[in-house]
Amino acid sequence: MTPQRETAIRSVGLGLLAALHALLLPSLVGAWPGLSPAMSSPPSAPDSSASRVGIVEGYGRLPLAFEANRGQTDPRVDFLARGRGYTLFLTPTEAVLVLKATPGRSRPASPAEGDAVLGPAAGVVRMKLVGANSSPRVVGLDALPGRVHYFLGNDPTRWRTDIPTYARVRYDEVYPGVSLVYYGRQGQLEYDLVVAPGADPAPIRLAFEGAEGLALEAGGDLVVRTAHGELRLHAPVVYQEVQGTRVPVPARFTLVSEPCPAAECHVAPLTVGVAVAAYDSRHPLVIDPVLIYSTFLGGSGADEGFGIAVDAAGSAYVTGWTASASFPTTAGALDTTFNGGSADAFVTKLNSTGSALVYSTYLGGSGEDKSQAIAVDAAGNAYVTGWTDSSDFPTTAGAFQTALGGGRDAFVAKLNPSGSGLVYSTYLGGSGNESNVDFSPGIALDAAGNAYVTGGTSSSNFPTTAGAFQTSLGGSFDAFVTKLNPTGTALVYSTYLGGSGDDQGHGIQVDASGHAYVTGYTGS
Repeated sequence: MTPQRETAIRSVGLGLLAALHALLLPSLVGAWPGLSPAMSSPPSAPDSSASRVGIVEGYGRLPLAFEANRGQTDPRVDFLARGRGYTLFLTPTEAVLVLKATPGRSRPASPAEGDAVLGPAAGVVRMKLVGANSSPRVVGLDALPGRVHYFLGNDPTRWRTDIPTYARVRYDEVYPGVSLVYYGRQGQLEYDLVVAPGADPAPIRLAFEGAEGLALEAGGDLVVRTAHGELRLHAPVVYQEVQGTRVPVPARFTLVSEPCPAAECHVAPLTVGVAVAAYDSRHPLVIDPVLIYSTFLGGSGADEGFGIAVDAAGSAYVTGWTASASFPTTAGALDTTFNGGSADAFVTKLNSTGSALVYSTYLGGSGEDKSQAIAVDAAGNAYVTGWTDSSDFPTTAGAFQTALGGGRDAFVAKLNPSGSGLVYSTYLGGSGNESNVDFSPGIALDAAGNAYVTGGTSSSNFPTTAGAFQTSLGGSFDAFVTKLNPTGTALVYSTYLGGSGDDQGHGIQVDASGHAYVTGYTGS
């Protein structure tokens, strides 16, 4: 099916996904309307679909919705679900997962592999139940209050309105006595295989086309490798409900060596089964695996993450550096444009499900800027540290040091909770010629909002404070430990830490009493 490059309006009601914020981690990362339909390559021959796909949903904590197909996509599709970076199509024979291309990393997609909204596909992964019923009964369950409307072009005959949405989709008798139920929970698309009393779970086989390999990890997780990331199925949770009590049943994935019949596959798929221990066949058995998709975070150039922090809500804050002018940023973020030079720092906040960007921003000047560590306080302010050789690195009025001192200075910056502005930003380094180098790969916070940073310096005039432990450079390179006040305007204390050789601080933590613990290495 050829994607239609036309405007589509997807209208939703209360309780439904109205917009998906761009992902980031993109990936983690504008708002993405879940818009016009597109099928990947057409669904292929019989083998019922089976996969509760725990994959990135949209940004926010709104319920996952399954659209009934009312002509908005390929007629072989029963239901579809959309997320940031993927579209999932449920058919009588398979589930087709179309992954969005990451800029600069994917080949051009054929017309059958793209999406009018998501753009070219990075890849298509097909998940099916091998040897299953090709015509199961399908029904949408738990109708949601919203409706979806498509207005494609100026031909009213192509418009589709008042399309119902559901919280769950059930396929009955995919195997004798086995039902497959798709549902959304906590930002994941999941499924349960429900085995009726007396039915046999042994025939269940989950096959993957479009994957490059399968691997079983020691903990029981199954990793499905693709060219653009990993699909990870957590070890299956299997249980029975007996007189109101959930009774766990030991189970594990098994790799199945034989490929599916050639008539059923474009290429030989990769197949797994589920080995289930003895259980009470008088009661239903529920097989409940979880599938998660992990994706790249970056643009068309080189990108590297160095630091991560997590807040009380489970949101992840990631920092590092990027040479990509197309690194994913979000509308309203501090800096959405690459600043030139060889690299900019970046700061990205992902939501608690890892499915979308809350914010994502560049941070840098016209030279080379690399962030190496990050911490977050209870209010959601992000503190980052690293190094820069940019004379125009963004600093704030009244900050401790607003000008580059040597060839390379450390920096400390505090971003507000929305990622839209700097609370403070300061250089931290000595002055002199190009040989003066200062960098900081470690940061920690105390409850009052003081920032503690550690790193290395070759500057003989690195800023220290009166009465500090060591106020003179001991060797060619010393570690340092510096405590900045909550506004970033002054040093509470700052000290060298080193002997006559090379010494560097790499990590730092602070206890409730304000004691700083640092670690690194020494050649002294």
